[in-house]
Amino acid sequence: MEMNAAIKVFSVLAHEGRVLLLQSLVRAGQQGASVGALAASVDQNLKTVSAQLQLMADAGLVSVRREGKQMIYSAHYDTLGSLFAFIMHDCCGGHQDLRRRVQRACAC
Repeated sequence: MEMNAAIKVFSVLAHEGRVLLLQSLVRAGQQGASVGALAASVDQNLKTVSAQLQLMADAGLVSVRREGKQMIYSAHYDTLGSLFAFIMHDCCGGHQDLRRRVQRACAC
């Protein structure tokens, strides 16, 4: 991930509601969740959640697909992985004990 792309993603994530939505989508896994389910999970109205999801989609953080009449959103794991790689570039300055801590923290 390049610096400008990372800055765009960070700026989108600099909002509590969008972070909560992303956490909900990560919990939902690859099957994703509808706007209504997401709105309920973060206790926000549909219009607000739709607007937040559009910003997140523009930054590449979420993917969307249509299932019948519903729009289903899911976390875009490639972008998240690229963001983590960007953050962890040259991780830990060669200190193996720090590297092990980071690897444990990132294990799912």
